Amino acid sequence: MLTLTDLAASYPEQTQCFSLTAAPGTITALIGPSGAGKSTLLAMIGGFARVDSGTLSFNGNSLLPLTPAERPITTLFQDNNLFWHMSVQQNIAIGLNAGLRLNEQQQQQVQDVALRLGIDGLLSRKPAQLSGGQQQRVGLARCLVRNRPVLLLDEPFSALDPALRYELLQLLREQTNRMQLTVLMITHHPSEAAGVANQMAFIHNGRILELGDGELLSAPRTTELRAYLGTTAVIREE
Repeated sequence: MLTLTDLAASYPEQTQCFSLTAAPGTITALIGPSGAGKSTLLAMIGGFARVDSGTLSFNGNSLLPLTPAERPITTLFQDNNLFWHMSVQQNIAIGLNAGLRLNEQQQQQVQDVALRLGIDGLLSRKPAQLSGGQQQRVGLARCLVRNRPVLLLDEPFSALDPALRYELLQLLREQTNRMQLTVLMITHHPSEAAGVANQMAFIHNGRILELGDGELLSAPRTTELRAYLGTTAVIREE
């Protein structure tokens, strides 16, 4: 269980403070306007942004004293940070060993995750030879091969067309269930995320104003969420 309690940091423009619980096998979609604090929240969890107060724990163990490398967390960004001079296989393998020195078991892990994500036939290619959707699969594969229980996604699929976003969200849902991952995902496509997310958190001015399942899109309680959704609000069919 990932637990944040009054996790806070003060900046000149605003004070950001978050409380949230996310269980294994679940996806939490983070929605809200640009500059609301979504990326800062992920950075605080990952250890890349300062925390002034509050608690952050996973399975009852505090993460705050740990460096980013020591935390049970991996992150995938919109720019998937692939190495263009490396093959797909090497790009995945680097998640296990920065020097690409893999034992037989680790080599099998790379093969297995590539097979699960449907890129096992692309292992010898370079990223420039792949489509955008295939590149994101490689980035996701590198995250999954690390076998860390918490996965943070900072808009990794936003640049893809709707069909590819849907395909990768379904793939993410499958892997979250299979590996019992705890996933926090920033998205600017809330109606699409609602189809795979177990809970949704609406962030505004450095706070979580609303937290619930996909129903909050069809029945927003705050004027801020209604303004954010605008014409993109999901209409619930009776």
